[in-house]
Amino acid sequence: MEESGLGQPAGSRRGWLLAEPDYRRLWLVGLVVFVVRWLEMLAVGVFAYQATESAFLVVMLTMLRLLPMGLFGAVLGAVAERLERRSALILVVLAMMASSLAIAILGSLGLLEVWHLAVASFVNGLGWATDNPVRRMMIGDTVGPERMGPAMSLDVGTNNASRMLGPTVGGLILATAGIAGVFWLGAALYAIALVAALRIRIRSRTGVTDTAPVLQRVREGLAWVRGDRRMTGVLMVTVIFNIFGWPCLSMIPVLGKDHLNLGPEGVGLLAGIDGVGAFLGALTIAAFSRTHWYTRVYVGGVTLFMAGLIAFATVPLVALAGGALLLVGIGGAGFSVMQATLVYLHAPVEMRARLLGLLSVCIGVGPVGFFYLGFLAEAVGAQTATVALAAQGLLAILVARRWWQAIT
Repeated sequence: MEESGLGQPAGSRRGWLLAEPDYRRLWLVGLVVFVVRWLEMLAVGVFAYQATESAFLVVMLTMLRLLPMGLFGAVLGAVAERLERRSALILVVLAMMASSLAIAILGSLGLLEVWHLAVASFVNGLGWATDNPVRRMMIGDTVGPERMGPAMSLDVGTNNASRMLGPTVGGLILATAGIAGVFWLGAALYAIALVAALRIRIRSRTGVTDTAPVLQRVREGLAWVRGDRRMTGVLMVTVIFNIFGWPCLSMIPVLGKDHLNLGPEGVGLLAGIDGVGAFLGALTIAAFSRTHWYTRVYVGGVTLFMAGLIAFATVPLVALAGGALLLVGIGGAGFSVMQATLVYLHAPVEMRARLLGLLSVCIGVGPVGFFYLGFLAEAVGAQTATVALAAQGLLAILVARRWWQAIT
């Protein structure tokens, strides 16, 4: 049987993790949140583009889901050290469920406007900003550091499976039941996540024994990162991905409609293909990856992601575009699995929540890329803008080589 980098058979390790009740519940909460995120992002993008015909506005609505990470990620990480994380997770799921319910009701009454979607996107972004310092810290609490890599691989793999399911289902429901139907489904799925969160048994310790103010703890975390080249490299690659790579995914509805001439159902199916690649990539990492490969998987994933985006934006056929998005998904899986894993493994125990909060801040710089992509799309068109941004991302990875080489 194939051995993992942690010295255990890969197949038995996966079964062991999924047999852990609290890990399974945390996994389910993450899966539901990601399914709803992707089906709602597609529906919001298509609805906004049909209503306004503005690619810039589509990018801005997606950006609003990332903005809370940049604004509040570091503070949330420091606060999470003082919270009982199960209770925090329950409150987060409740807030996102209420947001989806509000949009569903407005849509059903015919009162929905684009600014309502903007508010809902920001609220859901607040929930997303808590994922690293709350839910993924709980995963670490449940499985321990020695199983964090495989646990994150399974978590990211199954969550990325939602990128197959979410956009496809979102496109079909949007075409048949409208945007209200999409958000009613989202609210129902959040209810399932709420039940799972309520059944979690682990009660996380706060992890702090001093009474230092939150902002002081944030400064301590920043100082530690500056003194550790491995953590600096991890966070730098995260910044590059979220400025030059992630924003390009918001162009899938625009390019699908204008460049490939697809309707809502076709756009939904196309948008789900990178989720197929992400799912397969993450499960492959869970089965075969060894710890000494982690840096190569991390940086190589970002490189493949950028190259796949360039191919997607330039090929003329739907089949070729789908193949390019498959590569995008595989690359994105390598990045997604390893970013939180590397932070968790390299961070001191007493600073893990703080540094995972700083990771959320680095993810939250994405609005810079979204603004940049939006202006490029208005100036030179969505297709050229996507190619330009991804190409600049490849260049940034090359320039940052001396930093990410230190991760190992």
